[in-house]
Amino acid sequence: MARKKLQDELSSETRQKNIDAQVAAFLESGGKIQEIPKGQSGMEGNKPRVGIVLGNPPNKEK
Repeated sequence: MARKKLQDELSSETRQKNIDAQVAAFLESGGKIQEIPKGQSGMEGNKPRVGIVLGNPPNKEK
């Protein structure tokens, strides 16, 4: 929660500068940004989706 509080205290200009610096570092390290057309998903259609289950799984009785 300390991180969220810190971000709340930063101005939007400071946050944007931080994002710009992180993007620049990512690109300089060889990272690439792929633009996904509006209305499409970045998920590949032929791969199964993996769901995340929160909480305890239900008891399975035989």
